[in-house]
Amino acid sequence: MGASTLTVRIDSGLKEETAKVVESYGLDLSSVIRAFFTEIVNTESIPLSFDYRRPNAESLDAIRETEQMIARGEGKTYASGRDVIEAALA
Repeated sequence: MGASTLTVRIDSGLKEETAKVVESYGLDLSSVIRAFFTEIVNTESIPLSFDYRRPNAESLDAIRETEQMIARGEGKTYASGRDVIEAALA
C-alpha cells in the first residue's frame, strides 16, 4: 500500500504536551497516529474514552514515592509477576 501524508493544524502547546506523553512511552507522534488509525480500522470504532480519570492524591503520592525510591536505587526487582505476588504474600 502506498504512503500518504496527512497535515493537521493543532495548537503548538497541545502538540508539545502530547509529544512529552508519547515519548514517555518510547514512541513518536507519527507512530501513535498510525496506531490510532489502525485501531479505528480494526475495531470500526473511535478508540477514545471521555471518562478519563486522573490519579487521586493518594495514588500521586505513591507514584512520587516510587520514583524517589528508584532514583535512590532502593527497592527490589522481580523477574516475573509470580515473583512479585509471592513476595507480597510472604
